[in-house]
Amino acid sequence: MPLCDLPGSGTPLAEDEAEDLLRCICFKTGPPGTVGVELEWFVHASHLPHLPVPPDRLRTAFDGLRSLPLRSALTFEPGGQLELSSPPAASLTECVSTVQADLAAVRGALAAHGLSLAGFGLDPWHAPRERLLREPRYDAMEAHLDRSGPAGRAMMCDSASVQVCLDAGYEEPGPQGYERRWRLAHLLGPVLVAAFANSPCRRGPWAGWRSARQAMWAVLDPVRGLAPPARRQPRTAWAGYVLDAPVMCVRAEAGPWTAPEDLTFRDWLRGGGPRPATRADLDYHVSTLFPPVRPRGHLELRMIDAQSGDDGWLVPLAVTAALFDDPEAAEAVYRIVAPLADGPGPPPRSPLWLSAARDGLSAPALHSAAVACFALALAALSRTGAPTAVRDAVAAFSERHVVPGRSPADDRPAPVTGKDIRT
Repeated sequence: MPLCDLPGSGTPLAEDEAEDLLRCICFKTGPPGTVGVELEWFVHASHLPHLPVPPDRLRTAFDGLRSLPLRSALTFEPGGQLELSSPPAASLTECVSTVQADLAAVRGALAAHGLSLAGFGLDPWHAPRERLLREPRYDAMEAHLDRSGPAGRAMMCDSASVQVCLDAGYEEPGPQGYERRWRLAHLLGPVLVAAFANSPCRRGPWAGWRSARQAMWAVLDPVRGLAPPARRQPRTAWAGYVLDAPVMCVRAEAGPWTAPEDLTFRDWLRGGGPRPATRADLDYHVSTLFPPVRPRGHLELRMIDAQSGDDGWLVPLAVTAALFDDPEAAEAVYRIVAPLADGPGPPPRSPLWLSAARDGLSAPALHSAAVACFALALAALSRTGAPTAVRDAVAAFSERHVVPGRSPADDRPAPVTGKDIRT
């Protein structure tokens, strides 16, 4: 670990410096076009997915994956979910090609251990397992999130998503300016939630929701899972949101990390913490915030459930990239989703976001918007020369799910045990 990244190392950070960093670094502007994707997967026994995989078996398989020559970053979530994060790609075609090659390598290595990847927003067979990763970060995260109820542990150990990463956009105002793209990400968000809802629950507090994963995000934490104020200038809104968010943990070089109560990062900058806050602490604090759209130099869209099938992830990636980066599609889709803006409450707690998670594409307004958005995406993918396989996957998904108004959750069969064991 570089010295500057050690907990507590570095020059103490002033409040105005922190605001400047958040305003400038989190919204790096320039021509749109770069695309990336982060894919989370559950790892199940290939032939008996309803049986839990023993932790030692998972660890052995994961140790073998670390030596694979992947271009994507390979990491693991607290419950043993596997994550692949693609490098920034200059085109959708390049991104898809890279991730497909890396996934093939990972699947082959897992198959040697009798394991396979499964794409669901929540594990359909298993209640949240004990954490596989015992690290100070996750100990402190668990302690912090437990204060708001059980959703935190479920998110850590039992959820998986497709996260699409896109350029923030131009500095100048306009359809491809960063302010418009930031606004579009939040307006389009509930349509993406509904179209790709893939985490139904049949029992427990989330019974009846198409995207129980998204419903959990709405109650995860009083602040860190919510969007900044929509009507404020994005840089100003984001800087205020970050500084006024509770600190999840204070890192330490040795021993446990503390999970302070009622300490915002702004309080810490003003001397309220156990030691002076540094730039490294600010960077880490941003990584512990989970709004549906997170600016990290680029825009990270975090509201999409993991998708079933080997290449199910292709569809949300292609649709989102096409609607943002094709100028004609971006302008048309903005006109479609702008009337959907609702309130009160920030995403994902606003009525439309909650309807998207609960009702999916059975909600008439979201169904109509999704049909129009997929048509625009298909036209844009044709204009930009996207691979035939990608266009075919989007068209097939639209025909099977979007046009008839059925989210993937509506097609989910009952677990092989004959009952839903989730509580």
